[in-house]
Amino acid sequence: MKARIEVSPEMVALVGDGPAALDDWTETAIGFSYVFSPATCAFHPDADTAGDLAAADIMFIVQRDACTRIFGMLPDAAATWHMPSQMRGIALAVRDCRLTGLAATTLRVAKSIELLCATFEQLGDGSLIPADGTGALTASEAGRIAAARDLIDKRWNEKLTLETISRACGINRAQLTRGFRSMFAMSVADAIADRRLGGARQLLLATDLPVSAIGYKCGYLNNASFTRAFSRRFGQAPTQLRNARLAA
Repeated sequence: MKARIEVSPEMVALVGDGPAALDDWTETAIGFSYVFSPATCAFHPDADTAGDLAAADIMFIVQRDACTRIFGMLPDAAATWHMPSQMRGIALAVRDCRLTGLAATTLRVAKSIELLCATFEQLGDGSLIPADGTGALTASEAGRIAAARDLIDKRWNEKLTLETISRACGINRAQLTRGFRSMFAMSVADAIADRRLGGARQLLLATDLPVSAIGYKCGYLNNASFTRAFSRRFGQAPTQLRNARLAA
């Protein structure tokens, strides 16, 4: 059974090997788990998303309101990330504490608070790298694929190909293709199209640029292909969206 450490009235840490009791996981609580092999951390919006708690080396059960009050944010949904080395060091201090008695409890309480703060710091600045669902990607590979997604988000209106993206991010095309789908549940082409069509929709609503000019600006070489893609994505043609805006 994992050791139970009451960090505060709003937070409990479960540390070590073995199963964990869920008595502290009320409807108003959320969880963060930390695993060393592979080195990952995860957010669990409720007990149903926590999975096998015995597999976690450390589990925090925290009141949702406490997190929003102190950190001003929460992740949008359940997620798993590669655990950075800084956070691994803090987590190891929690798990492998060599002190005994009250001294051990005091250290673990302090380090648990530090680890939770470090987690939210990384969440806030967007530096946590998503882990793919299979665990097949190393942190380095996942970082390159995350960089590919960031490149698409920033340069979506440029001519992007698998070759240019993989070269820019230091990963080969096959790894990029497999890893991108594993991490983001979509292909690279789908991500580019989604970002371009989202940008086109914003331009249709916010500017008076001709529809054909918007399509070209968003990477479509002719109006017909732009209209087909836009209609599939949003259920209406670009001109229909523009006309609805003008009629409002």
